[in-house]
Amino acid sequence: MAAVSSQFPSLNPNPINPSLYNLLPPLLLPHPFNLKAPTLLILPFMSSFVMYGTLLNLFLLLIVPQFGYSNGSPTQQTLDLQNPKFFNPKLPPRTLSSNKKFEGSSDLVNLRYHMGPVLSSPINIYLIWYGKWAPSQQLLIKDFLLSVSTFNHRAAPSPSVAEWWSTVSLYTDQTGANISRSVLIAGEYSDRKYSQGTHLTRLSIQDVIAEAVKSKPFTVDHKKGIYLVLTSVDVTMQDFCRAVCGFHYFTFASKVGYTLPYAWVGNSGKQCPEVCAYPFAVPGYMGGSGAAALKSPNGDIGVDGMISVIGHELAELSSNPLVNAWYAGEDPVAPTEIGDLCEGLYGTGGGGGYMGQVMKDRDGRTYNLNGRRGRKFLVQWIWSPILKACAGPNAMD
Repeated sequence: MAAVSSQFPSLNPNPINPSLYNLLPPLLLPHPFNLKAPTLLILPFMSSFVMYGTLLNLFLLLIVPQFGYSNGSPTQQTLDLQNPKFFNPKLPPRTLSSNKKFEGSSDLVNLRYHMGPVLSSPINIYLIWYGKWAPSQQLLIKDFLLSVSTFNHRAAPSPSVAEWWSTVSLYTDQTGANISRSVLIAGEYSDRKYSQGTHLTRLSIQDVIAEAVKSKPFTVDHKKGIYLVLTSVDVTMQDFCRAVCGFHYFTFASKVGYTLPYAWVGNSGKQCPEVCAYPFAVPGYMGGSGAAALKSPNGDIGVDGMISVIGHELAELSSNPLVNAWYAGEDPVAPTEIGDLCEGLYGTGGGGGYMGQVMKDRDGRTYNLNGRRGRKFLVQWIWSPILKACAGPNAMD
């Protein structure tokens, strides 16, 4: 669910209480889990976790030149896949970054299964387009979702979105059934008239879903369905940009009539691209100094930024749909899930200010995954229950 940072000793040597960032919805209802907008990193040098993080930072500084950096300037290595380049950008600190997750060591991570269901049946996604969307934007997002089940390497060469999802599919329920690798778009609904206004809350987002379900553009799918609400660039959301970039939860029967897993992700293109579409935009205070923003893979900073958040949410919604399956921490209202553990990591060598080795094509577009119809995407890694580390198909080792 959209990632919420941990309250347990994770790879972050300075665990921060998620309640500092994620406000409860009205009436103190359990809040959906949020892919946090980044928060300012503070490192009090105390405890063995800090010592571990400090030593690892020193180790990363020593090996960074091997991953394409020399004297603070990026270098590039030629790949064998249509001549893209590997590079590992060091980016300026995010406006609010609390993430300091490294791809190694699982000693401090206590991700556990809590006996709830996972999405082991073929997954039907019901898209709800809220607000005004350009057809090109909708097609880009749909291409990403359909790439999850594009297994043909000619249609989507390695490293592919389908290979990225294979890490998600390693998670099982109590019967041993894995999360499904079959993901379909089963229906779409467009709420172009902003039925709930242009400012939404954690509760009113359920009214958006109720409106879609009651209008019967698609059926209520209890067993295989998940509902993905995507809000356009002119729609604001409670805590958006300040504390969240996306979240997932399940609907209340009192609001929608059914208990349905859902996720929300907003287009930050005009509101806070430096927060929720990072690293395709950097904070304005940088004033041209430091590293520049990376070129987005499809030329739409807002939607390209949404793609990684959507991937994050779908991974966590599939592994923890009713908030009682895979997560770390003792509080299900504020868990750390399989996307949270790898937030900000996109390739080998990530951590300590580096996003990891990603690729740059001949046009300078940054990506780490290939999708259907020649699409390229930049999507964060996911925690692997087998490797007990963050993993992705573009790994160098």
